[in-house]
Amino acid sequence: MILVTGATGNIGSALLAELHACGAGPLRGLTRDASRAAFPAGVEAVEGDFADTASLKPALEGVRSLFLVSRLGSDAEILDAARQAGVEHVVLVSSITVQTHPHLGPAGENLAVEQLLKDSGMAWTILRPTQFASNAMMWAASIRDGQTVRMPYADVGLPTIHPADIASVARVALTRPGHQGRTYALTGPERVTARQQVASIAEVLGRDVPFAEISREEAHARMAAIFGDEAADAVLDVTGGDVNDALLQVRDTVSRVTGSAARPFRQWAAEHAAAFR
Repeated sequence: MILVTGATGNIGSALLAELHACGAGPLRGLTRDASRAAFPAGVEAVEGDFADTASLKPALEGVRSLFLVSRLGSDAEILDAARQAGVEHVVLVSSITVQTHPHLGPAGENLAVEQLLKDSGMAWTILRPTQFASNAMMWAASIRDGQTVRMPYADVGLPTIHPADIASVARVALTRPGHQGRTYALTGPERVTARQQVASIAEVLGRDVPFAEISREEAHARMAAIFGDEAADAVLDVTGGDVNDALLQVRDTVSRVTGSAARPFRQWAAEHAAAFR
């Protein structure tokens, strides 16, 4: 039995679809509301809340492999519950900032979860993706309303990754030998700037989307009101304010692990055009 947490999210939903398509065996998807889950036929929907570790125990019963997104609850308790339930292998989604920006608070938190997993006694595979293409969803309301997309560091290009590529690597790690004890840094196939992302969305919509570059100070004021000062600074550093060669590097990990080329941002934009109309 494979349990996919975050099963209705960007990565989890794609992973369940791939696992089902390849006949991976008994599958279970964890969600807060099973009645609203639209899983592939034969996938068992189970309810659980990361904030309540006890609620995860029924979902973990009989599970041998677990797909886990970190920092959605008490990772120490979640991993302990998995170990006690007999889980043998965990595929963990961490962050590339663990190796590119280890001094930042969120990166340190991700590293701590990685170490918890390594110390758990369960087999592990760690995925460290870079910026998600799906982060562009934060512009959806503005674009639908015909407003200007305002972003700092407009021309800093990052090797943004399609969440489905993270899912594809996870599927291989969960179903094929040779991936336990491995850590994979994951990127898209090319660097793409915020300005280029908006241009790609405009292209698939067939209309202009106004774009304007703003200062770090203006961006920080907006973000800090939602996430707090430290988190806002961390995001701004890794999206343009403190980039380095390791963060900017385009890696071929997706193609090496899966045998298929990584998906470009413009493909993600085309697949999700409806969200911006």
